[in-house]
Amino acid sequence: MGLFRPGRARSLVLAMLALILVCTVYLYWSPTTASSTVSVVPSTAFEVPLAERQKDFWKALQPIIERHNPNCPSPSKVGDAEGLHFDPTKDQVRPDLTHMSEENVKSMELAHAAYLEDIKNAGKDLKPVHTPGKRGLVSTAGATYLPVFVSSLRMLRRAGSTLPVEVYMKDAGEYEKRVCNDVLPMLDAKCLVLSDVVGKSAIEHYQLKIFAVLFSSFEEIVWMDADCFPLGKPEDLLDSEPFKSNGLVTWPDFWGSSASPLYYQISRQEAPPMTARQSSETGIFLVSKKTHLHALLLAAYYNYYGPSHYFRLLTQGGPGEGDKETFIPAAAAVGASFYTVSERVQAIGHSTGDGLSGSAMAQSDPREDFALTSQDKWRTKDPAVAPPPPIFFIHANYPKFNPGDNVFGNGWETTPTMKQDGSDGRAWTAPPDTLKRFGSDVEKAYWEEIKWVTCQLESSFKSWEHKAGLCARVEEYWHNVFAETHNDDPKFTQDG
Repeated sequence: MGLFRPGRARSLVLAMLALILVCTVYLYWSPTTASSTVSVVPSTAFEVPLAERQKDFWKALQPIIERHNPNCPSPSKVGDAEGLHFDPTKDQVRPDLTHMSEENVKSMELAHAAYLEDIKNAGKDLKPVHTPGKRGLVSTAGATYLPVFVSSLRMLRRAGSTLPVEVYMKDAGEYEKRVCNDVLPMLDAKCLVLSDVVGKSAIEHYQLKIFAVLFSSFEEIVWMDADCFPLGKPEDLLDSEPFKSNGLVTWPDFWGSSASPLYYQISRQEAPPMTARQSSETGIFLVSKKTHLHALLLAAYYNYYGPSHYFRLLTQGGPGEGDKETFIPAAAAVGASFYTVSERVQAIGHSTGDGLSGSAMAQSDPREDFALTSQDKWRTKDPAVAPPPPIFFIHANYPKFNPGDNVFGNGWETTPTMKQDGSDGRAWTAPPDTLKRFGSDVEKAYWEEIKWVTCQLESSFKSWEHKAGLCARVEEYWHNVFAETHNDDPKFTQDG
């Protein structure tokens, strides 16, 4: 009879109800799928810490990459590809300026195929790092790029974006405590150090991008270089076409493809016609690791052996040789879908006696571009078929808009902040048709954020330690250029 005392029965019932409640909460805290239109950041209470996941992932991936090294000498240069502008109406002969013996081509082909086979069959041994359903923005920055990144980050928040941000540094030498511990968290951004995962000297310069993407905690990623910023909320692009149905979206460079025919032989692909698409400008791209993990792993392979083999094969010395051509070829090689924005990139700058002195690149809204190409309207072939899409991203690439790094005066041949008479002036005053696609005075907004960063954080960046008067110079420039309107200020709307 003692087994069925009312007090004991009541305790058993309460214990069972508590267990049911815990299980229910656990189930309802599980993340939504990546295709959900609602961005849900799942609870991490039951997750392995990110640093451990990163190390386990690299411990599994690195041996696969190194087991399938090209096992042959680097390709030989016959010459370098010229920067030929993309022409979708005129098929051209693909540049063939790289030499390899048949034996070496075969060696790379077999290694490439074996690597693909291994990553496809790795299963749980190669468990991705990301948290399912989580989305965010990823970048890399360090040294003189860090002040530029903070200005770009403030432009991201100014545009209304609430995406969390992960910025990767190459090693501990690039980690700046004041900025990483105090400044960036206030902007929902955090610093991570790649060498903590991959060790020292394993990954260099252009190779950082793909590994930052793979080691990120995000499943859906907006990538932006440190010197890029949006004019709208990038998360809106993740909920729209062409990203939703493709999982990988890239923007164009000025040039046509210059990939070697040997690359297509090695990767067992048919070489696309030269009219198929422009080369890539990967200062910005969108990617889903849920749908494109194999493509990203192959891009990592191309980058790991990029300096020795694949950068040459994918660009042949053409403009901007590096990681930029590793993403779309990798996606094509594994049969993954992708969308390459067709609207041409536009150089923006100021007019000189010799033409345009460009200091940035303007990239178009992919949603508007997709709406046109879905109707078989291609402005690259006939600009009259439709008005151009609005501008969505700016890549302020040459020079970097860093007040501590010669952005003023004659430090760069583009002299972005100088008028022809030597006085302070706007960097972006031409071409007028492109500026009207901005919708607002983007340059003034950018310099507002640069001014804030310079004057609030002048003593915070290592690269500014021995540079006095930066805030005063920026404030002087601001007063001269933006404090009042001028008759020659550009128009920033179509009806302006």
